[in-house]
Amino acid sequence: MTTEDNKAIVLRFYAEIDAGNIEAMDELVAEDYVDHNPPFPGLPAGREGLKQAFRIFWTATPGRHEIEDQLAEGDKVATRLTATGRHEGDLPGPLPATGKNLRETAVAIHRIADGRIAEHWSNRDDLGLMHQLGVISLAGD
Repeated sequence: MTTEDNKAIVLRFYAEIDAGNIEAMDELVAEDYVDHNPPFPGLPAGREGLKQAFRIFWTATPGRHEIEDQLAEGDKVATRLTATGRHEGDLPGPLPATGKNLRETAVAIHRIADGRIAEHWSNRDDLGLMHQLGVISLAGD
């Protein structure tokens, strides 16, 4: 596979998530997928844990991902993105629904193996997200 093929897999991954097609993960993600930065504690490992995480997000914060930049080298794809949505349902924590619009920036790195996403690392602005949800206050609030 070429780096362009790998980038296309990651782009499709986000497009399928945005469409709510979590079952597409069976085709796009390796069964033994490793998330080095899981969004919630207690989820199972592998593709099933990823699917559960995205079901939680899809239900609680429907929205979309805007791909800002994407670079690829070898078997890795780095993507700078912005996720937007609305906090319409409860999130684990517990974080009850606020009805607030959300915007979170992130950089994600995916490793592709045999045409599927095998590993994921990310750096998300979780502090900014918690501030938007009213979970924390920042100086000057």
